[in-house]
Amino acid sequence: MTPEQYNEGQVLLIDKPLKWTSFDVVHKVRNIIKIKKIGHAGTLDPLATGLLILCTGKKTKSIDLYQAQEKEYTGTLVFGKTTPSHDLETLFDAEYDISHISEDKIKEILPTFIGKIQQVPPIFSAIKVNGKRLYKQAHKGITDETIEIAIKSREVEVTVFELSNFANFPALDFRIVCSKGTYIRSLVRDLGKALGAGAYMSALRRTRIGEFNVLNALSLEDFLKENQKEL
Repeated sequence: MTPEQYNEGQVLLIDKPLKWTSFDVVHKVRNIIKIKKIGHAGTLDPLATGLLILCTGKKTKSIDLYQAQEKEYTGTLVFGKTTPSHDLETLFDAEYDISHISEDKIKEILPTFIGKIQQVPPIFSAIKVNGKRLYKQAHKGITDETIEIAIKSREVEVTVFELSNFANFPALDFRIVCSKGTYIRSLVRDLGKALGAGAYMSALRRTRIGEFNVLNALSLEDFLKENQKEL
């Protein structure tokens, strides 16, 4: 595909690699296709993989439309420990007894996370408070309690929250379908709190945005091959 065709507007499905930021992917694709106007519809954390929608040229006007669509994620959560970022981006900061947690207890409380719920975003996020990104404030030692005071919780909708592989407890696999603006790390954090044990997310993969599926996405290497260039 030529730069002219990309400037006319294309929707690209990329399978974001581990440890890359969403901006890293945008920057790499921009260099490959040699156009300036390109953006992504929905940020993925560096430790997450999966579907990233990129819009080029005139299609960048549709970014908000794609970003607003329902999303699906799979991943793994682990009970018994917490981190400030609620994933493995930061070191463990607390450890909890999990002897009181059973499969029945988890299944009993899980429905309280289905439907429209209130959620406080994680401190390690790109949301702005007083004009500053939360993750930048987090590195200065601001706590989740401070964040709950500084910003209001927001309403999100979770239509599916499934847990599986209970034989691997305290690590459980999950599948979540949710609305725009839902933080999976916050769901994991809040489930841990509800069970009095703490929890963190050890893996996350976005598998779907609306009708777009990661099965139809290209790796950066394959995208590069299609455009006949080198990394």
